[in-house]
Amino acid sequence: MKALQKTVAIAAFGCVAMAGAAEARDQIRIVGSSTVFPFAAAVVENFGKKTDYKTPVIESTGSGGGLKLFCAGVGVEHPDITNASRRIKSSEIENCASNGVDQVTEVKIGYDGIVFANSKEGESIELTREQIFLALAKDVPNEAGDLVPNPYNKWSEIDPALPDAEIEVLGPPPTSGTRDAFNELVMLEGAEANATMAAIAEEDEDRFETLAATMREDGRFVEAGENDNLIVQKLEANPAAFGIFGYSFLEQNADDIQGAAVDGVDPTFEAIASGDYPVSRSLWFYVKNAHVGVIPGMREYLDEFVAEDTWGTDGYLVDKGLIPMPEAERKQYREAAENLTPIGS
Repeated sequence: MKALQKTVAIAAFGCVAMAGAAEARDQIRIVGSSTVFPFAAAVVENFGKKTDYKTPVIESTGSGGGLKLFCAGVGVEHPDITNASRRIKSSEIENCASNGVDQVTEVKIGYDGIVFANSKEGESIELTREQIFLALAKDVPNEAGDLVPNPYNKWSEIDPALPDAEIEVLGPPPTSGTRDAFNELVMLEGAEANATMAAIAEEDEDRFETLAATMREDGRFVEAGENDNLIVQKLEANPAAFGIFGYSFLEQNADDIQGAAVDGVDPTFEAIASGDYPVSRSLWFYVKNAHVGVIPGMREYLDEFVAEDTWGTDGYLVDKGLIPMPEAERKQYREAAENLTPIGS
């Protein structure tokens, strides 16, 4: 029976990877989100210690980049799992299917907050999402209600109560799930709080979303790549700058950096878990079902990730900054992983 199951799994690889080719790779290959990377890397490490399988190869490519690689096809030349700090898009599901990746399991792993942070040597700051939008958008309304190229060079020019310091913000690139979530949870919500932008939204939703999510290109906002640790290092070197990244990186560097309160709520574990912190999101990974049973160790890796000792309230991922899901959600996604339930089923 096991031989039959393995034969069926290998056949699912399609003509691009015959049985002999499948045996050419004996390590799980994981790509995707830089935010999920430290959590998945911890699982990879524990999996390597607990089993006789080779330690998986994991790469931080960004959510969008990872899903592009993942959806490119079935076979040993394509990744087995991709991590994402936002949910897969319908267009990506369609791209997967068009390339033969038509059986994908979705697993939510927990929650994370996106923080707006600076060095502890810099000034502590409280911001609204509207103020962040006004600081970072390429075009913003002036006092007359006309859209103009962003004129703000200092935070105090947006609000005299804010620091009299130059605006300099390091953030993720468009391929990052953190950027997608930041646009949705901060830039669009902040723009909606502005009367002029809200009026544009009423008239033309597409135009509003484009305006709200288009970042300024004059050097005040700097795309710092997919490496969130690099952003943290730059903040330590420049106390006047701010960075945008996941809460877990704030937790891991709490001695050196501080998170700004957003709409009056500090980015704490408790505030994110309760939903009070307004810039929080779900974290995910996606499994190529056709590779389970062919690439050695995939079933065991999934079991390690969804174990209570891993992602539960007292699991080792909590120590890395993951905000655990409620018990019912953990049960739901553990069963999805165990049963390899395809998206849409």
